[in-house]
Amino acid sequence: MNGEPLPIAHGFPVRLVVPGLYGYIASVKWLTEIELTRFADFDSYWVRRDYADRAPVKTMSRIDTPKSLSKPKPGMVPVAGVAWAQTRGIDKVEVQIDDAEWVEAELAEALGTDTWRQWMMPAELDEGFHTIKVRATDGDGALQLEERADPLPDGASGWHTIRVSVQA
Repeated sequence: MNGEPLPIAHGFPVRLVVPGLYGYIASVKWLTEIELTRFADFDSYWVRRDYADRAPVKTMSRIDTPKSLSKPKPGMVPVAGVAWAQTRGIDKVEVQIDDAEWVEAELAEALGTDTWRQWMMPAELDEGFHTIKVRATDGDGALQLEERADPLPDGASGWHTIRVSVQA
């Protein structure tokens, strides 16, 4: 890890990560035993606790700046964050201020289809309260789900939405 032997705290001697699946399904560390079986014949630890047995990572995006409930000054405010859709990549990120039209954000270079992709959009904000939403489109052309869902059973969804109070 980072050019050094994998530490025990991170699963020494080896850790398995499978891109495109949530960690509870495919991130193995501290292996203590192996049982040979068929997928259909065995429910893993988290599946027995009501998580889905198959859970591909959903297309998601988030706003990292400004922070929700922050108080930026009026004028040009950088709105930025990350988006991800492992194995599919991110083709587009759009931002909506209040109820205006969606505006396409600028995307940083894609390092691969399995990595986060940074995005940024400068927004001219007047004094007052503003609601900012973000949504992403993955490499297969699928738009991020608008409907909010909890992580249980198969990963969270919903457009990340923040509220800011622009003050002079």
